[in-house]
Amino acid sequence: MNQPEIRVRFAPSPTGALHIGGVRTALYNYLFAKKHNGKFLLRIEDTDQNRYVDFAENYIKESLEWLGIVPDESPWAGGLCSPYRQSERKEIYQEYAHKMVAEGKAYYAFDTAEELEAMRKRLETEGVSNPQYNALSREQMKNSLTLPKEEVEARLKAGEPYTIRIKVPRKEEIRLNDLVRGWVVVHSSQIDDKVLLKSDGMPTYHLANVVDDYLMGITHVIRGEEWLPSAPLHVLLYRFLGWEAKMPQFAHLPLLLKPDGNGKLSKRDGDMHGFPVFPLAWTNPETQETVRGFREEGYLPEALINFLAFLGWNPGTEQEIFSLDELVQAFSIEKISKAGAKFDIKKAQWFNQYYIKQKDNAFWVNYLLQNCPYPLEKIQAEAIVALLKDRITFPKDFWEQAPYLFQTPENYDEQTLASKWTNEVSLVLKQWKTLIPTIDNKDWNAENIKHTLQQITENQGIKLGKVMQPIRIALTGVAQGADLMLIAQIIGKDETLKRIEKILAKMLQKEKI
Repeated sequence: MNQPEIRVRFAPSPTGALHIGGVRTALYNYLFAKKHNGKFLLRIEDTDQNRYVDFAENYIKESLEWLGIVPDESPWAGGLCSPYRQSERKEIYQEYAHKMVAEGKAYYAFDTAEELEAMRKRLETEGVSNPQYNALSREQMKNSLTLPKEEVEARLKAGEPYTIRIKVPRKEEIRLNDLVRGWVVVHSSQIDDKVLLKSDGMPTYHLANVVDDYLMGITHVIRGEEWLPSAPLHVLLYRFLGWEAKMPQFAHLPLLLKPDGNGKLSKRDGDMHGFPVFPLAWTNPETQETVRGFREEGYLPEALINFLAFLGWNPGTEQEIFSLDELVQAFSIEKISKAGAKFDIKKAQWFNQYYIKQKDNAFWVNYLLQNCPYPLEKIQAEAIVALLKDRITFPKDFWEQAPYLFQTPENYDEQTLASKWTNEVSLVLKQWKTLIPTIDNKDWNAENIKHTLQQITENQGIKLGKVMQPIRIALTGVAQGADLMLIAQIIGKDETLKRIEKILAKMLQKEKI
């Protein structure tokens, strides 16, 4: 017997920036689908029109495309199950909601906001810690279960606002075998009669996602742990709609935790610790505050993919570096952890360093020529990439970590300079200053530069190591860094000479004082 095609979906709401936890959910869905030659769908859950943000949908699209997590079916790619925006499927949900009412599995509720608040307060005074609209409290409310049939029909005919609520059984165990968590058992008394259809005719998440998952042939629902409490309700909906035999398998992913492991990762944690929690930069439409994303911080998409894959999943081997294709081959739901995953940004940086090194030099030369804020010749860019590629964490480090390659230092490591500066250093620099002009421009390279310096130290009987650090400070302003002779080669003969003269003048002035 042929197995049905694996079909999974990622269903974000366009109400703001896509959180990095949502990106991980999309990634796991994508990996699972591709591992089994299935389909990865993207569905926009835009039923909450009050929180809808116009450009959020495009943000989701751009984020996934940047990372290479491209859906097979979506609002912009189309597919056999169109439309993929829930706001365009309103009539479908209404049909199923009213069908459930007709079959006695749901009911019309006419309660006003004030009446609902009064009900909550009454239950609180009766000692109910978690007041709900449920199998007990609904008997005292204004709905089609308590009102005469004629009154219900009259209210509907008059166009009175109503919601449709699911009629949860009073005494029943609801069971769910989650692929990550194992058996989950919840008593129906713990579930309230959730609204399925709102008074504006739009469905809630609970109804819409169940109807869409069934109609779109979803075989596995892989989503965040925060949806686990809603899963028993969804199991009920599959049963009430007569779709229990085709109910998808559920897999609820572990939470992404703060770096210290205490609580769920939030935007505030990113602000506090100085790392992004969104894939791309996002501008808040209300405050106009812009927060940078992983892309703008300089993370490569392949590094972020590799990092996210390990936040809740492990291949069971020592291998840490995986391309997207390799992740597809290695991925399995069985290897997803139940425990939350700490968001270790240092590990993300480690992945980024690795993938920066893997790209060939020509890629980074082109990057520098297009993005470096300082004017550069191609030959300079080639030398800078060769010097720094293995030392940087982010592309912007080419110029931010080594500003001395582009401009004369204004400040120096004064403490180290004071402790290392000697008459020998002054003597060597003065003699080097006279030798540098004798080097032909075409011979200005690291090997020849070092040779002239060694000539001087050998003639003077001075160990090269005793003068190298203050010479480095003279040329770069800092006490540590990349190969000093290559730095001198990159900045050029005239600039090297200028910097030596500047430090000699500076130290001479100090001696006079």
